[in-house]
Amino acid sequence: MPQTSKICFDRVLPQDLRRLQRLASLPGGRTRAISPMGKQWINGSTIRIRFMEGTQAQHDLVRDIAPLWTEHANLNFEFGDDPTAQIRVTFDADDGAWSYVGTDNLNLPLHAATLNLGWQDRGVILHEFGHMIGLSHEHQNPDGGIVWNEEAVIRDLKGRPNYWDEATIRHNVLNKYAADQVMGTNFDPQSIMLYEFPDSWTQNMGATHENDELSSLDEMFVQSDRMYPGRQAPEDRATDIPVAAALAAEISQAGEEDLYRFGVSTAAQHVIETSGSTDVVMSLFGPDSVTNLLAQDDDGGSGTNARISAFLEPGSYYARVRHYNPQSSGEYRIRVSAY
Repeated sequence: MPQTSKICFDRVLPQDLRRLQRLASLPGGRTRAISPMGKQWINGSTIRIRFMEGTQAQHDLVRDIAPLWTEHANLNFEFGDDPTAQIRVTFDADDGAWSYVGTDNLNLPLHAATLNLGWQDRGVILHEFGHMIGLSHEHQNPDGGIVWNEEAVIRDLKGRPNYWDEATIRHNVLNKYAADQVMGTNFDPQSIMLYEFPDSWTQNMGATHENDELSSLDEMFVQSDRMYPGRQAPEDRATDIPVAAALAAEISQAGEEDLYRFGVSTAAQHVIETSGSTDVVMSLFGPDSVTNLLAQDDDGGSGTNARISAFLEPGSYYARVRHYNPQSSGEYRIRVSAY
C-alpha cells in the first residue's frame, strides 16, 4: 500500500456502536443509509466552531472548504473563539484525521477536541465535517457488497501512517453496520464519505479512487427530508407550548422530528414529559439556543415515554421529540410543568 494512503478514525460513543442508520429515498428509487439514528443536529442550526490550535493558513483552508456542506444542508457554520463552541478543531499530525459523529459532539467536555485534521486537503476536510454533521463511512454501508481481503487490510493499516491495532482496523474498515438494522441501500462509490483503497484490499471490487468533492448523492441526501431540508431557521418552525399546558401531537411520517419552544420567566424546576403509546426520544436545548444540549431521555417516563426534569434559569428552551424508530410514526402528548 502506498505510504500516502490515509484512513479516517471514525469516533463514536461506545454505546452507539452498530446502531441503526437512517434511510432516505432519492430520485429513481435509490436509497441511502449513511447517517446513524439520532445523530442529526436540529435542522437549521448554527454550529459554532473553534480552532484550538493550528496556523492561520490551516484555519483559512478549513473556513474555505468546510462550509461547502451548508450549500446543500440547512445548517450554518460559525467560526470564532467562543469557548463554548460545540465543535473544537485540532491539527495534530500524529493523531490522524477523525471526528465524532453529529450531536455526539455535544457529549464531550469543552476542553476536549471533537475533530482532528492531522492531514489537511479538500477531501479530508469535507469527509471529517461530513462526520461532524452526522454522516457515516460509506465503505461500512451494509449493502456495499465489498468483500475484504482482511489479511492485506490488517497488514497495511498496522503500518504507516495509521499504526492501528486489529480491533481499530475492524471498527473503522472491516465491520459493516448490521444488515438487520437497516433497510436496503445502494453503495455510492463517488461519496466523499468513502476513502481510497488499493486493489489488494478487496476480493471483488478493485481499487476505489480518492473522492475530493461531494457526490450528487451526498448533496441530495443531506438536503433530503431525513437530514437538513430547506433554509428555515429552527426558531421559526418551533411550536410554542405554554408552561403548565399539554399539547396533542403526532409524528406523522418516518424521520419526522417535532420541535417545541417554551419560556421560563423565573428560575425553577421544570418537567418536560410525553404521554401515549408512541415510543419517543426527547432532547432539551437552551437557554436561548437550539444547539446547547441540556438533557436527553428515552423511556424515562411512563412506559416508552420520555421525561426530563431540570432546574431551568430564565430564557427560551427547545424540546425536540422524535420516534425511537426513525421509520415509524404515532401520536403522543407533550406537557411542560414548573414546580
